[in-house]
Amino acid sequence: EHERSRKIDAVLTGRYTALPMFAAIMALVFWLTFGVIGAGLQNLMEIGIDWLTQKTDAVMTLWQVNDVLHSLVIDGIFNGVGSVLSFLPIIVTLFLFLSLLEDSGYMARVAFIMDRIFRRFGLSGKSFIPFLIGSGCGVPGIMATRTIENEKDRRMTMMTVTNIPCGAKLPVIALIAGFIMGDGCWWMAPLMYFAGIGLTIIYCIILKKTRAFAGEPAPFVMELPQYHVPSVKGVLLHVWERVWAFLKKAGTILFLCCAVMWFLSSFGIQDGAFGLVDTENSLLAVIGSAIAVIFAPLGFDTWQAVASSLSGFVAKEGIVSTMGVLSGLGEVEEYAVSMHDQFAAFFPTTMVAVSFLLFNLFDSPCLAAISTTAKELNNRKFFWFTIIFQNVSAYCVTLMFYQIVGLCIGEVAFNFWTVVAFVLLAGVLYLLFRKDPNKATVKSTSFAASNV
Repeated sequence: EHERSRKIDAVLTGRYTALPMFAAIMALVFWLTFGVIGAGLQNLMEIGIDWLTQKTDAVMTLWQVNDVLHSLVIDGIFNGVGSVLSFLPIIVTLFLFLSLLEDSGYMARVAFIMDRIFRRFGLSGKSFIPFLIGSGCGVPGIMATRTIENEKDRRMTMMTVTNIPCGAKLPVIALIAGFIMGDGCWWMAPLMYFAGIGLTIIYCIILKKTRAFAGEPAPFVMELPQYHVPSVKGVLLHVWERVWAFLKKAGTILFLCCAVMWFLSSFGIQDGAFGLVDTENSLLAVIGSAIAVIFAPLGFDTWQAVASSLSGFVAKEGIVSTMGVLSGLGEVEEYAVSMHDQFAAFFPTTMVAVSFLLFNLFDSPCLAAISTTAKELNNRKFFWFTIIFQNVSAYCVTLMFYQIVGLCIGEVAFNFWTVVAFVLLAGVLYLLFRKDPNKATVKSTSFAASNV
């Protein structure tokens, strides 16, 4: 068994083959999840939810249920929570594959592969463990930073761990990918995962050159298990734990979020009276329109897109549920129109949709993860620095993407914000490639000590 593991490691963890094999394995996982197995099961789930929605709608109409309650159940709950639950097969499929890789012993080796890379940029392989756990949910990922003894590394990992898309962000990725290219856009998911890793490395390089995070990364020592066939019980238990956390959030926080968003999108002041109004005249439209100017440089300045982003600060699944509520699928005759087809008003172009996705993937996480961060940091000053850093950096990254890439492909005209984007890019490149002032200090201190 040891000899077999050694031969497998020669390919999977080799000096020149480790990263290509890791990229290929993850690409295969995402292709099977978003392009084959998960996508097929998702279609069946959508059919089931649509059927249940139609039957519930028909029964409530037959019983002449109050219009407000009828709208809450169909437009708020079924369209909101149902739109998120339709992505449950994709989440289950991805967690199943990740659990198989973990239980087989491969993911432990990936941590050592990443240790070689992370160490060059100021982090140890211990930081990859929270990133791996955070791919399921950001809360346990943040808590897993307790294993990092170096306080500076621990704080930096906590600041960046939510850059890796968690299970709650998968529906958002799948939704935008489906809107852009339909079922043929499975590659969007691995692209966003690797973008998260790349962005994390860039953040770490920049932060490590500051006095607050300077220092050598902690050594990473871990016993590698032998390769073995995953146990059915262990895999199913891991999958169930992650899926149950998702369902529990859908039944509590997301349910409440849908009800609040339904109220805000259904009620407002019209003709001098407060009551049920058209969505365009709702309280949510007023709030979204008022702050849309903040997001205009990023491309998505429609109040629907802004309102969806706001709900993401409560729970990332809330982005999809809010879109489900605002798209008005409950009013579509016979539910013949796909939810993806309803978003043309949200995102006029593909660039706008990708810009929206980037911001909502890399900004601050959900309230549960934020509260966990506050508890783990136990430092109010650094906690607020973390939240501000996450949101400002996400805004800047999205601004640079939309303005510069949009200018290159001819979608964005040269404007003031394009100048800001180029200035930001120049600043990032300077911070990225400048000499580390802390290393010079360490060397001079060591030299002085040796001469004493």
